[in-house]
Amino acid sequence: MKALFFSFLPGSLLMFSSITLADQVKVVDVDIEVQGAQRYLFHVTLLHDDKGWDHYANRWEILDTKGNILATRTLHHPHVNEQPFTRSLSTTLPSDIKTVIIRGHDSVHQYTGNNMEVSLP
Repeated sequence: MKALFFSFLPGSLLMFSSITLADQVKVVDVDIEVQGAQRYLFHVTLLHDDKGWDHYANRWEILDTKGNILATRTLHHPHVNEQPFTRSLSTTLPSDIKTVIIRGHDSVHQYTGNNMEVSLP
């Protein structure tokens, strides 16, 4: 009986992890346009199984490689019937920034660790 318990337990944990990750926001694409000196327009595509107002992707952020938040795009409502979806943000970045990290956030799991590192054009 112990062997059955131990062989079942790892599979249970793996299945639980997969279910948990499936509900978290994923950054699936980032497109960056140069708008001027240190000014960029970010088009970020997120994928998230929005359930409604209680559980939805509610923002994405632009970070430097040290983890400092440079800009935030707030998402003011769920996108239940629009997946994946793209939202844009124009921002000015410091001249020493060459690479940024885009990370998503949802109202239940918060930060997911599914970040995308991109080089500025």
